Amino acid sequence: MMRRLLALLLLLPAASAIAGVLAEDRADALYHRYEGGGVTIHGPSVLVRKKIGENFAAQANYYVDMVSSASIDVRLSASPYKEERTQKSLGLEFLRGKSTYSLGVIDSRETDYVSDTAYFSLSQDMFGDLTTVSLTFKRGWNDVFRNVKLADGAKVRDDTFAENVDTRGYGIALTQILTRNLILGMNYEVITDEGFLNSPYRSVRFVDPGSPRGFSLEPEVYPRTHTSNAFSTRLKYYLPYRAALEGSYRFFTDTWGIDAHTLDIGYTQPAFRRWIFDGRVRYYRQNHADFYSDLFPRQNFANFLARDKELSTFDSITLGVGASYEFSIPRAPWIQRSSLTARLDHLMIRYDDFRDATVTDPGNGIPAGGEPLYRLDANVFQLFLSIWF
Repeated sequence: MMRRLLALLLLLPAASAIAGVLAEDRADALYHRYEGGGVTIHGPSVLVRKKIGENFAAQANYYVDMVSSASIDVRLSASPYKEERTQKSLGLEFLRGKSTYSLGVIDSRETDYVSDTAYFSLSQDMFGDLTTVSLTFKRGWNDVFRNVKLADGAKVRDDTFAENVDTRGYGIALTQILTRNLILGMNYEVITDEGFLNSPYRSVRFVDPGSPRGFSLEPEVYPRTHTSNAFSTRLKYYLPYRAALEGSYRFFTDTWGIDAHTLDIGYTQPAFRRWIFDGRVRYYRQNHADFYSDLFPRQNFANFLARDKELSTFDSITLGVGASYEFSIPRAPWIQRSSLTARLDHLMIRYDDFRDATVTDPGNGIPAGGEPLYRLDANVFQLFLSIWF
């Protein structure tokens, strides 16, 4: 679920982008790889953007996730699996005076989840082009299925299970040029979901004295509605020696009882003639959902039950570095410029109330509920080539 959300957010039009000017013609080829917590996600992405005359632009994207998972959730209640998700999108922009209209569609498919999303946004420049206001709406239609493994190891879709999720998102953003060196951005977004909102595979655990492990498993049960609100603000300051310092804060709250805070600080430094280096530090903290527990006291303890570690109390620190090199391509006069960028982020997550239930061993002094708290370290690597033409 998390990687679907991240991919979707990356494709939505940037609410803080400056309207009134269409972006340059550009092509990007990306390879991404996430590895941590027993999960590996990797694959390519290709994006092409092209202006059509002075007032229209179109972009298309193809994105692939290849997943190999033996995460702590999988090892507790299921078996390791591999799957592939493909995502395709098409977007159009129309520029009229100081207004930019954007619309597009995104199609994401994997064996047990099909998602279709449409979005529309309007950006307006005002007050001498010092202020940009953007409004965004998106609508998603998602079908959720469940795969079962046959005796020979093959996976097939379970015909007895089919659910859906309906998603709506509303956003408003403001970009304000405060001085010649300082830019302020503010965003507010509301997302509503209705339907089957949990995983058809994940289980919760409850105390069971009759079990050798001291606990047994039962399926998760989530509410069928969810509304979240997020507000963020960002400042970017251009330093006299061509560098830039950027800081942001984001507050998130939802109807499931989660409050989250994100603080992000970044620094960009051009070096020599063709190199640009950057680094960032990100801190994130959230409390658990109202119906979350690592170990419930009994079976069917409440109407709603969750043990997804993403709904628990945890904090994370991300350290990231990147380098970009601009170069020319000989014998290709139609290419104006090009760059190669590499990024590496190291993610460290510490959970306050989610334990490693795979090591439960009452006979050796590790009872249910007394396991060590779970910790996750992951690396995210990105390598992408950009060409302006």
